[in-house]
Amino acid sequence: MTPNIAIVHVNYPHGPNFRLWLPLFLLWIPAVLLAPFVLLALLIACLLARVPFLRSIATFWALVSSLPGTDVRVTTEGNHVLVRIL
Repeated sequence: MTPNIAIVHVNYPHGPNFRLWLPLFLLWIPAVLLAPFVLLALLIACLLARVPFLRSIATFWALVSSLPGTDVRVTTEGNHVLVRIL
């Protein structure tokens, strides 16, 4: 399953708090259009680095498919930032 939505929640102790919903599924439209060029560039990079082409595609897809459920929390000096990928 690919990531569909990212939620960014920023909590300032002395300022405005906001939550931003980012629709990641809209990024798939340009990704599909640019796929032939990306695959060609990946093929050239794999040939130069002597890495198996299909293994690199499988690794990339495994990385993208494992993104849903990611929860990153950063706290510094009272500021809190939460990034969740659904």
